[in-house]
Amino acid sequence: MIPRVGAGQSRRLVLAAMIFAVSMTFIDQTIVSIAAPNIQRELGLTSTGIQWAINSYLLTLAALFAFGGRLADTVGHRRMVTLGVVTFAVASALCGLTPKGGSAEAWIVTFRAIQGVGGALMFPAALAIVVQTFALHERGRALALFFGIAGGLTALGPALGGFLTQWTWRAIFWVNVPVAVIALILIWVSKPVTEYRAARMDYRGLAVFAPAVALSIFGFQQSATWGWSDARTIGCVVGGFALLAVFVLLERRTESPLIDVRIFAIKPFRVENLVLFASNLVFIPVFFFASEYQQLSLGKSASSASLVLLYFFIGFVAAAQVGGRMLDRVGAKRPVVIGCVLAAVGYWLWAREVTGLDGGAQVGYVILAGAGMGFMLGPSSTDAVNRASRLSYGEATGITQTVRTYAASLGLAILGSLSVSRLDSRLSTSLVAQGLPRSQAGAEAKTISQLRAGTQPGAIPHFVRADFAYSMQVVLHAMAAIMAVAAVIALTGLRRGVQEEPVASPAFEEA
Repeated sequence: MIPRVGAGQSRRLVLAAMIFAVSMTFIDQTIVSIAAPNIQRELGLTSTGIQWAINSYLLTLAALFAFGGRLADTVGHRRMVTLGVVTFAVASALCGLTPKGGSAEAWIVTFRAIQGVGGALMFPAALAIVVQTFALHERGRALALFFGIAGGLTALGPALGGFLTQWTWRAIFWVNVPVAVIALILIWVSKPVTEYRAARMDYRGLAVFAPAVALSIFGFQQSATWGWSDARTIGCVVGGFALLAVFVLLERRTESPLIDVRIFAIKPFRVENLVLFASNLVFIPVFFFASEYQQLSLGKSASSASLVLLYFFIGFVAAAQVGGRMLDRVGAKRPVVIGCVLAAVGYWLWAREVTGLDGGAQVGYVILAGAGMGFMLGPSSTDAVNRASRLSYGEATGITQTVRTYAASLGLAILGSLSVSRLDSRLSTSLVAQGLPRSQAGAEAKTISQLRAGTQPGAIPHFVRADFAYSMQVVLHAMAAIMAVAAVIALTGLRRGVQEEPVASPAFEEA
């Protein structure tokens, strides 16, 4: 067994280094969407181009998480986190240097995709380093900070994006460079020591898995544009799932697989991933829908609208610390179940207030929903990774992050469709009440429902603002139901008690 840290090292310094490293990946999940109108206008991008500038990052990130985790376990975690930070920083700088003109679209889409590659290499390695640095019964507290800050930065992305965009949209990419420099300095100073095991890389599995994930997530993303019944949407989603089925069959027959699918035979790992899947149908989408609601229903500016996410962040970070300590003390079941229940109650109570168009009345429930998510996300992720052997922490992290990203994309697609359906129905009824013939109301409702954040508040009639609020209400009710299902999964599938440390296997060490 190797020491948790080398002589003279501080475990807190290692933790700080890994938090700085991964913070960039979380900020960039939400920050670019705020600056998208400015980017599109200045660079003259097409609608498809700006969509790809946003989605290419998420697609490569999701498609390569498993590869990054496996690579870290076989060539060394410190090497991979360093390579990931450098890749991410260079790609960020080049995104900020996107030239105007005909090459702008290809340039920014390419380097956004390379950002995703850097994130996929970096994140599984960083989490594996934290897990190996802290003893099993200390990980809850350490990873509460890790996931608390990371989750908070996801929420802060829109606020930071709104602030930086007032100067220049290029700053949302350049801000990553000094963060990366700090991360590299901390890595060099702390010199984290981890175990890894050299093994052959399963490039055949990668060649099937990466397009499977990318294709299905792309189908989810495009469902809002193409529609669920469109052959292209169905083809992407079904094609992606078919490739995933082929991947599982291949991995069972591969000596050194990209993902050892037998890990899903471990019940707690399987259950925690089901919980993570359910909760992440909600976690990233809530930022999008809350921002849309604040702007379209409450008439807030983009920067003011993002402040509601700070309330969510307050609840999230505070509860994450409590949940992490509870994980160390009594195991994962209690904090995960409590967190899911708190989130379900928070979303349900929040839904009761949104139609009143009073932002102040919602604050307490936004905090409660954030607290519930903070309480359970860290413990469920930590417990899932803990179930892997010491030589597979990167691989396990790659799996959990793929599950989370997959769920977030699906959640945006499903909840978005639910929102639009409710909005079209409400608008049709309201337009008929305004005197428009029923034969015209449906078409007009579909036109109005295409309004997006950024529309001048004065240009939106009160009845339209109210109808947007009712569409937000149905989304929050769905989120409450999803978190209630997650609570039932955790309650029935997890066992009480603290997990024991797995036995270490022969391995190499990073000096």
